[in-house]
Amino acid sequence: MGQVVSKEEMKELRKQFKRQGKTVVLCHGVFDLVHPGHVIYFEQAKAMGDILVVSFTAAKYVRKGPGRPYFDDEMRKKMLSAIGCIDYVMMSDGYTADDMIETVEPDLYVKGQEYAKAEDDITGKIGEEVALVRKHGGDVRYTTGQVFSSTKLINTALPALSEEVKEYMQDFKTRYSMDDIKAYVEKMKDLKVLVVGDVIIDEYVFCEVQGLMSKNVAYSARLHRDEKYLGGSIAIARHIASFCDNVKLMAIVGNEAEFEPTFKKILPEEIDVDFVYSEEYPTIVKKRYVSEDVKKDEVDKVFVINNIPLDMAIDKASKQEFRDRLEHNMADYDMVVLCDFGHGLIDRKTREIIEKQAKLLVLNCQTNSSNYGTNLITKYTRADAFSLDDKELKLAFSDYNSSQQEKLVMLSNHLRSGGWHTMGGQGAEAIDENEHITRCPALTNKTKDTIGAGDAFFSLAALCTGINAPWEVGTFMGNIAAALAANIVGNKEPVEKVNVLKYASTLLNV
Repeated sequence: MGQVVSKEEMKELRKQFKRQGKTVVLCHGVFDLVHPGHVIYFEQAKAMGDILVVSFTAAKYVRKGPGRPYFDDEMRKKMLSAIGCIDYVMMSDGYTADDMIETVEPDLYVKGQEYAKAEDDITGKIGEEVALVRKHGGDVRYTTGQVFSSTKLINTALPALSEEVKEYMQDFKTRYSMDDIKAYVEKMKDLKVLVVGDVIIDEYVFCEVQGLMSKNVAYSARLHRDEKYLGGSIAIARHIASFCDNVKLMAIVGNEAEFEPTFKKILPEEIDVDFVYSEEYPTIVKKRYVSEDVKKDEVDKVFVINNIPLDMAIDKASKQEFRDRLEHNMADYDMVVLCDFGHGLIDRKTREIIEKQAKLLVLNCQTNSSNYGTNLITKYTRADAFSLDDKELKLAFSDYNSSQQEKLVMLSNHLRSGGWHTMGGQGAEAIDENEHITRCPALTNKTKDTIGAGDAFFSLAALCTGINAPWEVGTFMGNIAAALAANIVGNKEPVEKVNVLKYASTLLNV
């Protein structure tokens, strides 16, 4: 039976093993569901040395998508420690095995045969792990034998995926393989993308609601902490920059000194930022008071305030400078990703410049409480792809006798393009240039905070348009991004390439 040890305990044990001249073998993985293939793998690894150490990735670092790992840290620890050939069990606090390799300094690092080809590794980290093992004087071996899949077993035998998603993926994989998805994502790297849209600072005030005030009908809450995230067009640019090497972001912001540290701290160097600073128009701030449900791992909105001016009019000098810079840059980019949040940046003249000069235009025109009914996507006359939600589609064509799909056809005809209709928990549907509509269900039942999920969908779907991927691939990739974003608080982190690929691999393994 394997003994569970900490890093500190293993360091002391390792000194002992060296003195005794014993060969230490390390195996590392998620080990979400231990199956016969794992047992054979561990037995073969133990046969290569004297001491077998097995480490597993802590739940918060597992990148197989929402709802994974299926079994928590304690349960996986218990399953591994019960296997007779394992001598020691450790938990890794990191996305890779680096901390385990540094601690154990294995003489042999043993992986399954499916990892023998570095090019098959989605994370791109196997090569780095091998180099680190050899740096510490060890070497790498690969086991042989039948390969099983924990992911496939969990997807098919346990309620990790809904029956609707399983059926959809069974059909989808008849047309697209994981190699196809990797090839599409790799093509995104070379796109030159210009992101244009309103910048929003999302401030989250975390509090604990204590109840109603004794003398008023209002909530009383205890403040815990507050955090600032970069939303709006910045969130979209950050998503896209995870996949593309050449991304430029253009917008008008206020000149408030208080936000500069936030911009500098969070904006990645990979994004070429071109801001026009206005002396009159403020940087948009949306402050959300939220309550955390730790047990459910969810964030509930309590109250929202913003500083958006009533007229939402940006001063003429800033607007003209922005338009001049926009016209100067448009020709240098393969595509324009336009995120119109309806806060004053995209007026008629700016819209006409973009519609006329963008080589490829992907459009998102949002409805929110501050612009309700006034920022309709039908004000645009051209796009190469679009994305909008239920409410935005209803407002665009306020015909109660037409179904949502009929309205989607109307919008496709109006913009002369295909696009996507996102439906929250119902997933999303795509319409192509021939008015053919296909649907993809929501790819997760687990959500922490849905703010930003639509922007993540739009970002990945837009990139699929840029590489001319099929519409259903854009829907699939967009839904993956939305599922991942719905499990990130606000726009705290972008949806990253490796996580999208890992989740795609999980879903295709049904």
